[in-house]
Amino acid sequence: MASSYAVELRGLWKSFGAVSALRGVDLELKKGEILALLGDNGAGKSTLIKILAGVHRPDRGEMIVDGRPVDFRAYSVSQARAMGIETVYQERSLGERQPLWRNVFAGRPLKNRLGFIDARREKAETMKLLSDVLGLKGAGLHADASVLTLSGGERQGLAIARAMYFDASIIVLDEPTTALAVSEVEKVLQFVARIRAAGKSCIFISHELPHVYRAADRFAVLERGRIAVVLDKSAVSLDGLMRRLMTGGEGDELA
Repeated sequence: MASSYAVELRGLWKSFGAVSALRGVDLELKKGEILALLGDNGAGKSTLIKILAGVHRPDRGEMIVDGRPVDFRAYSVSQARAMGIETVYQERSLGERQPLWRNVFAGRPLKNRLGFIDARREKAETMKLLSDVLGLKGAGLHADASVLTLSGGERQGLAIARAMYFDASIIVLDEPTTALAVSEVEKVLQFVARIRAAGKSCIFISHELPHVYRAADRFAVLERGRIAVVLDKSAVSLDGLMRRLMTGGEGDELA
């Protein structure tokens, strides 16, 4: 029977020297949902997403992806990608002076029958990506344009679209709306909605609670390396979520 979860984490522990970054994390990401991962700096969010991405290995614990247990002894960034997990980090990892098509296929080029990079096909696929996935159809927009021609929100969208192009079923977004103007935040939230519309799952990390509240279906709060609470959107208001994060939930109503 197929699992209803995209990812299941069971008892994840991770320490760096004497510092325990994660202390028995249990968490599920449902298929087709946007899950917000919230918490103060140092709560363990970055460590958790780097375990998902194959950058770090936990000291102990289990991870199950679409019903398949992960063998952490062989787990890596490339293995995470092969299992459908893509991470878009805060710095976005785009080469600003490189053309859009090179950014989309950096490290994963399309090749022709002779084994050479098929630049014509990469450009055509990039144009389809810009139009169909991002909805960007400006007359001056072309695959040969540099990333510098995109706004901040569009750059974030390009990174999201790149993950979707490579058939990621789980997309992790690390602070995707940080330092963006209001109009650019709107673009990013529309891109996040496209992830859900495509039937994919997303972990959305942000300190911008109004943004994440609009986008997410559920909210998982990390405190000192542990999951303190997981809340459905129907069970908490934005003000209640803010109070929960500021006070630890003691004596506060969430509605």
